[in-house]
Amino acid sequence: MSGSGPEQPQPGPAAEDPQQEAEQDWAAAKAFYDNVVTQRVRPPKPQNAITVAVSSRALFNLVEERKIYEEHGLEKYVEYQQNNENVILKPGPAFYFVKALEHVNARLLELYPDDEERFDIVLMTNNHAQVGVRLINSINHYGLTIERFCMTGGESPVGYLTAYLTNLYLSADSDKVQEAIEAGIASATMFTANKDVVYSDTQLRVAFDGDAVIFSDESEQIFKEQGLDRFFEHEQLNENKPLAQGPLKGFLEDLGKLQKKFYARNERLNCPIRTYLVTARSAASSGARVLKTLRSWGLEIDEALFLAGAPKGPILVKIRPHIFFDDQMYHIEGAQKLGTTAAHVPYGIAQKYSKSK
Repeated sequence: MSGSGPEQPQPGPAAEDPQQEAEQDWAAAKAFYDNVVTQRVRPPKPQNAITVAVSSRALFNLVEERKIYEEHGLEKYVEYQQNNENVILKPGPAFYFVKALEHVNARLLELYPDDEERFDIVLMTNNHAQVGVRLINSINHYGLTIERFCMTGGESPVGYLTAYLTNLYLSADSDKVQEAIEAGIASATMFTANKDVVYSDTQLRVAFDGDAVIFSDESEQIFKEQGLDRFFEHEQLNENKPLAQGPLKGFLEDLGKLQKKFYARNERLNCPIRTYLVTARSAASSGARVLKTLRSWGLEIDEALFLAGAPKGPILVKIRPHIFFDDQMYHIEGAQKLGTTAAHVPYGIAQKYSKSK
């Protein structure tokens, strides 16, 4: 009989798409802040930005503070930071890289004042909020544009990286970097150079190793397990088969997109971004596959240096990159000794071999 059963629930309005909700929230926030007069450049929308998350120990030199934490505990550490919150922190290993990113942003804003596709620097730290004042004071002292902070009070910040739409995560904590890599986020552990060098203040220079950094570790596996001759044979047989992507391919792609914005305005010769491939591969025996892979991806690299097993440190001294990414600590340490700020990418078969030593 009609009406004898329980009343059926009426279908309600369809749930809004999370992306649509985020867009509406951002539009409401933007409408509010657009009415506030300010000379400061506002950060771009996260979905438009190239987000680089940097830890406090990567951005600033916190060696002494870390020692206090390890030897005397959290309370003494926080007390020290609060008592010294007006003492400006010295630059850390990622500092000049961040400064170079901001120079690129300034150039982009000159050419494309309404375009939001630019770098957004996020301070991603497990520091406690009580330490925030010193970090803010130091950031303002150096004139850095870092508006977004994530301070997790002792918890790992890695879980927030996805929420912040992170394109690259730099930290001095190798465990957190490993965690981020396993979560599929481009990440590297920062190491301070052992010598002071003068970096370009007009051009961001980024140097990449190839295998297990831009590319997968497919070829490196063969080299490690079957030797150099088999590696050469494999690369020549597969010369026309593109390598799979590695963890930093996306960041190289991001740099390429920004470079093309300068090229479109006839700024190729004055482009503030320059990229380098610095690989232990031999050009004649295994270089063609690398170059053809980049071509198949539609990516350009400004300079490709094939070293055929020679040390990378002396070449990096000439380049003076703001950051050099490599998957092998042997190359990281060699670069450090000669004054290069190096970033270790804990990915691929090389990690297995380094742990077994």
